[in-house]
Amino acid sequence: MKIALMPNLTRSEAFGVTGRICESLKKLGAEYCFLPENKNDFEFTGAKFLPEEEAIGGCDAVIAIGGDGSIIHAAKLAAVRQKPILGVNAGRLAFMAGLEDNELHLLSRLIDEDYTLDKRLMLKTGIVCGGETVNCDYCVNDTLITNKEKQRMTAINVALDGNIFNSYLCDGVLISTPTGSTAYSLSAGGPIVDPELESILLTPLCPHSLVDRSLVFRPDAVITVESDEESPLCISNDGTEPVNIEPGRKAIISRAEFTANFIRIKSDNFIDILYKKLAQRR
Repeated sequence: MKIALMPNLTRSEAFGVTGRICESLKKLGAEYCFLPENKNDFEFTGAKFLPEEEAIGGCDAVIAIGGDGSIIHAAKLAAVRQKPILGVNAGRLAFMAGLEDNELHLLSRLIDEDYTLDKRLMLKTGIVCGGETVNCDYCVNDTLITNKEKQRMTAINVALDGNIFNSYLCDGVLISTPTGSTAYSLSAGGPIVDPELESILLTPLCPHSLVDRSLVFRPDAVITVESDEESPLCISNDGTEPVNIEPGRKAIISRAEFTANFIRIKSDNFIDILYKKLAQRR
């Protein structure tokens, strides 16, 4: 089995965890590689250092080491190439992690293909100008649309399947997957949704209203967002660098044509993880 390793070395524990993963994979007879930016840190492992397309496109599975942000970033790269991903916690919460540092002995199940795949709905976002899509991206958790001038609220028109249903006066709107329901959406007052229930969530951020609350749409819904004013909006997918949505343009969000496939080695379910990571966290 060929494994692509993607550690986030800004996490203090990630270097040590990654080294122990390399030792385990070597004992199990698995091949593993890193991206070129990791060469100075992990050349001692004897691993190959390959460009992103070759490393991820040519592997059987991706292992991401870090917190939730690291795992989500790697999951998007893996999903585009339809590769499964295993997250290993080297952060604080790491809700998306399939293994903790003290569970690396379970990597043998990965090599033996003794695992299940947790297929998660993803979103596809595009900026449309004159009927032409000029920017396309994907997200595992959520897409955030806010006013470019962060210090002021704005009027944002939202349409479902081409029909405008509300104009929110708010700081922005967050459109998330069930996976993202335990991330920013939760902090913004949105519902927790079991990821097996495929759906698309919309949560207005700090709406100037007593009645505007989160909405849950069917998975094939198409949501259009545009400014009701002359001021531009900006869009960010899974926390990436924002892209401007200039006046006259709009963002269209829909279900992606592929899923993020998370490797689940342990038997704990969504509720087990939810209470372990969130309800009992200190």
